[in-house]
Amino acid sequence: MYKICLVEDEVNLNNLIKSYLERENYEVTNYYSGEEAIKYVDSKVNLWILDIMLGDSISGYDIIKEIREHDSNVPVIFTSARDQDLDKIIGLELGSDDYITKPYSPKELVLRVNNIIKRVYVKDTKKVGYETYEIDFDKRSVLENNKEISLTTLEFDLLMLLINNKNKSFSREDILLSVWGSDYFGSDRVVDDLVRRLRKKMPKLKINTLYGFGYRLT
Repeated sequence: MYKICLVEDEVNLNNLIKSYLERENYEVTNYYSGEEAIKYVDSKVNLWILDIMLGDSISGYDIIKEIREHDSNVPVIFTSARDQDLDKIIGLELGSDDYITKPYSPKELVLRVNNIIKRVYVKDTKKVGYETYEIDFDKRSVLENNKEISLTTLEFDLLMLLINNKNKSFSREDILLSVWGSDYFGSDRVVDDLVRRLRKKMPKLKINTLYGFGYRLT
């Protein structure tokens, strides 16, 4: 699971962005001030989201300078209420990867996060082994002993969710949102049917049933 640090002093916006990112299965640590965040710039995370203008004496610029002292490669997205070329130039010079102007759609920010994560890290996770299965995320294929196991789109989406989040418990609602999307309206029992089909095709998957809640892959 990819880890993100979010620094935003607008409490409601901070909490909203955190919830959107967690729906995408990111692990999010959020800070509400620069003074709080700068203590943790040496944390092992995959991406930082920094508001430039924070409510205390420490700005997003100060934080990225400290981050770069510890890690020159971790991606950083700047957010700002000011749409000025100078801010963007300074951000780029300090080593930011993207810049988004307030007010912005949380969905747009999530898309930018997804794009950066995919660009920076996906090359390390194209293929995954589990038991005797070889799972190729790019080709969306599963092989066992060089024989392909045919999965539907939903079955593979569920497999990716579980493989990328081993040992994490998912409610049926979590799986509905991740696999079917927020536009789905209907019974969450479709999740049980999908899990049953995936188990039948890939019996070596250790998908634990959490009765009254959901599922977990171990």
